Amino acid sequence: MAKIPLVDLKAQYAAIKPEIDAALARVIANTSFIGGAEVTNFEAAFAQFQRTKRAVGIANGTSALYLVLRALGIGAGDEVITTPHTFIATVEPIAQSGATPVFVDIDPATYNINPALIEAAITPRTKAIMPVHLYGQLAPMNAIMEIARKHNLYVIEDAAQAHGAELHGLRAGAWGHAACFSFYPGKNLGAYGDAGAVCTNDEALATLIAKLKDHGRMSKYEHDELGYGERLDGLQAAILGAKLPHLEGWNTARRQHAAYYTQALAGVAGVQTPQVMADSQHVFHIYCVRVQGDRDAILAELNQRGIGAGVHYPVPLHLQPAMRGYGGQPGAFPQAEAAAQSIISLPIYPEMTTDHLSQVVEELVDVVSVLAK
Repeated sequence: MAKIPLVDLKAQYAAIKPEIDAALARVIANTSFIGGAEVTNFEAAFAQFQRTKRAVGIANGTSALYLVLRALGIGAGDEVITTPHTFIATVEPIAQSGATPVFVDIDPATYNINPALIEAAITPRTKAIMPVHLYGQLAPMNAIMEIARKHNLYVIEDAAQAHGAELHGLRAGAWGHAACFSFYPGKNLGAYGDAGAVCTNDEALATLIAKLKDHGRMSKYEHDELGYGERLDGLQAAILGAKLPHLEGWNTARRQHAAYYTQALAGVAGVQTPQVMADSQHVFHIYCVRVQGDRDAILAELNQRGIGAGVHYPVPLHLQPAMRGYGGQPGAFPQAEAAAQSIISLPIYPEMTTDHLSQVVEELVDVVSVLAK
């Protein structure tokens, strides 16, 4: 039986090798390593893909979130509401800006923030809501935007896993004040290193972020802001530009693979498959199931059998040692904690074959039948 990784970047490279190699050669030949046409062209193309007015290339997704917070004037004394079930890069920029992350529990059906719990977390110091479009499905943005308008709050979308995802026909960046993307190599649209972007329909906000990422420049040696060195480099922009035309097809393949899993696992005792909201286009960056019994034992056995399953994320943020100063205690967010103890991410990437999918299902069903007691 073949070993099946969680994601296979070698297979992706092999499928588009001539395009990637040409893009890299082009940048090296013209030596436009910082800024230049590759970055400008990718920004325009990615804005068009996300159906927003602007996209600003950033060095990585974490910096994208930080620069949006800075551009919106969010800092010391402010609070930002977000989810505890995400990667720590969501809350690092909040804390590093001087603001305080305030957690709200998740909807156990979708793993995204539960909008019914948001208003209870709002205080006079709340300045923004930062929903995470986890695993590739947009958070319930209609309800979130209604709350934000009612309380005059900014909405900053963490779209690190949601390239091309839609809800009611709108993509990330068209809902809130801005959406922040990561192009970490394993993402649906991944660079060959760190890279990120901010998408927004606010021209003034995009212009300010473009300044902040590049040392606050107006021109080469004129600076009207104290900024940062958080630029998207030319090599990564060229790679992303070569990949972007394939992204719709890759996302479609992910949805097809997810549908196979969901159908094949329907009715399997001890396995709960993902739920997709109505009128939602999930892009399945992660295909996450919940299992009964000893999750870690099930995961270890799958890995032993060559199935590269994983966990996103095993420790909720309020229980992370780095977050001790923010008041999180065990039991504070029971849905996030329960999910963290029972979820498994199955292999999913566009180049998977039906044989791969069948093998994953066969092994999971067999392992669960023995261990999920």
